[in-house]
Amino acid sequence: MSKHTIDMSGKKVVITGGSRGLGREMALGFAAAGADVCITSRKIESCEETAKEIEALGRDAFPYACHVGHWDQCDALIDAVYEKFGRVDVLINNAGMSPLYGSPNEIPEALYDKVLDVNLKGTFRLCAEIGQRMIDGNGGSIINVSSTAAIRPRKDVITYAAAKAGVNAMTEAFADAYGPKVRVNCIMPGPFLTDISKAWDMDAFNKRAAESIAMQRGGAPDEIVGAALYLASDHAGFTTGAILKIDGGSK
Repeated sequence: MSKHTIDMSGKKVVITGGSRGLGREMALGFAAAGADVCITSRKIESCEETAKEIEALGRDAFPYACHVGHWDQCDALIDAVYEKFGRVDVLINNAGMSPLYGSPNEIPEALYDKVLDVNLKGTFRLCAEIGQRMIDGNGGSIINVSSTAAIRPRKDVITYAAAKAGVNAMTEAFADAYGPKVRVNCIMPGPFLTDISKAWDMDAFNKRAAESIAMQRGGAPDEIVGAALYLASDHAGFTTGAILKIDGGSK
């Protein structure tokens, strides 16, 4: 095997929002590279479905239901995965949500709190607690997933954009706090054609893509996997605090 081949054999990986979309693709990608994976999201049924796909690849899978917007559920997840795997080598904070709303003044406090909690508070708690356990152990890699909304915020994603901008900032701060044993990086995706895109007006999207995206299309979900594997691996041994934009050259 070439030294440039990414081999994750035996690594223990936790992926939030891991049962669908980009999270599912990363879970399957890490399993294919040899890792055992904990898939967590709010619904255990979808976690179990992805777990079966991972087990079919010959790897150990641990489905676990967790609402990352609640610290107590984050803490329960941490205890459960350490009991199952004994350690965490890679944490991917991928869970997120961006609900639709009308005028910004119509956003109720409960929805505002939920968006910030899922996208930002859960990421903080898992970074803080699993990162500390990594420091106390053999180190590790944390990968946060934000969004290009963090740097190109628009009127229909105000709270989501604010939360993801916070994820970018926390990535750099945690890299500073937890180095050198723990590397903390961020993937910042643009428009990807996941299950969420099924609700899009694709004719309007394709027209906009032709004009404002260099690749003139949305991303395929599996086009995120290589970046995550790189950031998690020893190939990225001198990479921390980085924010990697993957958006097809969007303007």
